[in-house]
Amino acid sequence: MSINRYIVRSTFVGALGGLLFGFDTAVISGTTAGLTHAYSLSHNQLGITVAIALVGTVIGAATAGSLGQRYGSREMLRLTAILYVLSAIGCAFAPSWVFLLAARFLGGLGIGGSSVLGPVYIAELAPPKLRGRLVGTFQINIVVGILLAYLSNYLISLLNLGAREWRFQLGIASVPAAIFFALLFGIPRSARWLTTQDRLDEAREVLEMMGSPNSEAELADIRESLHMELNQKQASLFESTGNRLRYGKPIFLAIAIGAFNQLSGINAILYYLNDIFAAAGFSRVSGNMQAVAIGAMNLVATLVGMTLIDRVGRKMLLLIGAIGTAICLSIVAVIFATNQHKVMLVWALVAYIAFFAISQGAVVWVYISEIFPTRVRGKGQSLGSGTHWVLNAALSWIFPVIAARSGAYPFIFFAAMMVLQFIVVLVFFPETKQVSLEELQRKLKIA
Repeated sequence: MSINRYIVRSTFVGALGGLLFGFDTAVISGTTAGLTHAYSLSHNQLGITVAIALVGTVIGAATAGSLGQRYGSREMLRLTAILYVLSAIGCAFAPSWVFLLAARFLGGLGIGGSSVLGPVYIAELAPPKLRGRLVGTFQINIVVGILLAYLSNYLISLLNLGAREWRFQLGIASVPAAIFFALLFGIPRSARWLTTQDRLDEAREVLEMMGSPNSEAELADIRESLHMELNQKQASLFESTGNRLRYGKPIFLAIAIGAFNQLSGINAILYYLNDIFAAAGFSRVSGNMQAVAIGAMNLVATLVGMTLIDRVGRKMLLLIGAIGTAICLSIVAVIFATNQHKVMLVWALVAYIAFFAISQGAVVWVYISEIFPTRVRGKGQSLGSGTHWVLNAALSWIFPVIAARSGAYPFIFFAAMMVLQFIVVLVFFPETKQVSLEELQRKLKIA
């Protein structure tokens, strides 16, 4: 099946949620100094300011799936767009720290919601043969959004706006969010959701719009799969067989990979990137410029990782990434511990981002989706994702507090975690490259 303009338009709009996800996640990095000065924040309060959005993200991700099933992914994406707009405007005009926290919490709800709804919407509309590539555009857009956030921060820093700078940096997100909201009125509901509502004629029209060669047969397949899913909802992720958990091994793998993803320090570093450069002696504008270079490397390495994942293999990429990130993080720790060789900081962080993006950045969500059988896959993905977001919030909160004692401490910890990850992956993680899901279940002893 070829790609027609309706598929392209729907995928583009659905993936814009990923771009806003990435933008809102990373834009805070350029504002931490301004926020600290504006509201006289302590290190703990700064951590709360960053982490409060992630609390919203956890809640948004946990509730978006059920709301999307009830009201449709497209409609709920409109709600996330509204949350993005309200958050950006609220942050830009926040009269107090508490108001700012509330605005960032709303943005977190939008991030969490779009992280679930965007891929689901694209997957439900995409033809089966194109689904992987089209859903992958959401992840690419997240990385593009991070790069655009760093670029936006840099360009705004050149305007010499003084104490108002952070307000413009946070408020500018309202523009793409409003565009996202408007574009959502030009795409259809998914045929899958329409089928759940017994609106079969509309579902058939959408399938034909998407270029289905046999809309009746595809509609019948959708109805059959929905019936199977209804039966699978009764399956428990923590089902016991004898004296052990039936899905104990995949549960361990999902929690481990979700946890190590954050214990690498990736999000804490992305959120506090400008503070890290400032602590090393870089100026505000220079720090923003270096952040753009790191964002660009993140995008390039993510694209490289996506091309390598089926060739090199998931396990090998994780092992390579663990070694590379551990070395880079150790270099950063030495720079802060000795207060020397600061010119190497940018290169160490660029290399760190490259190793992370081609390994964990490319592997984590694919791996979690492969290790669980169909009947509990959704619940397993939620477990791995939940581990990821909860640790993200916790580490983002405590990072400035620990870094205030010594800039080297966080990076020593992250490097040690990457060494531990290498050992855990080497010993316990099976390779899933070119292994059927059925064979993998037998390997994990859950068939």
